[in-house]
Amino acid sequence: EVQLVESGGGLVQVGGSLRLSCVVSGLTFDDHSIGWLRQAPGKEREGISAINNSDGTTYYAEPWKGRFTISSDNAKNTVFLQMNNLQPEDTAVYYCAAAPALGYGLGYLTLLGEYHYWGQGIQVTVSS
Repeated sequence: EVQLVESGGGLVQVGGSLRLSCVVSGLTFDDHSIGWLRQAPGKEREGISAINNSDGTTYYAEPWKGRFTISSDNAKNTVFLQMNNLQPEDTAVYYCAAAPALGYGLGYLTLLGEYHYWGQGIQVTVSS
């Protein structure tokens, strides 16, 4: 059974930082790309970033370049999302998701969200 489990969310003040973690099991980690997406109340889901664990390449959607950083620890089957300078508009449920690295470009995955496996999501709330 494939499982993706997010952690590290919670309440943070404006300008603060959080690091989300996504622990993946039940699939060959190095053969998959893992991405982060979010959905705020009343808004459509947004793709933030993705990493190809087979070669380490990354992709960021434009709004998050320079403020969010994705990374991976292949030895621990874990992908991270470092989020800095958080703002109230970053309040959302954040999801990690997985898809085979072969045949799925990171931009495609990030912008269309066509992942095969999903975590349950974790709440991030930024208070002002």
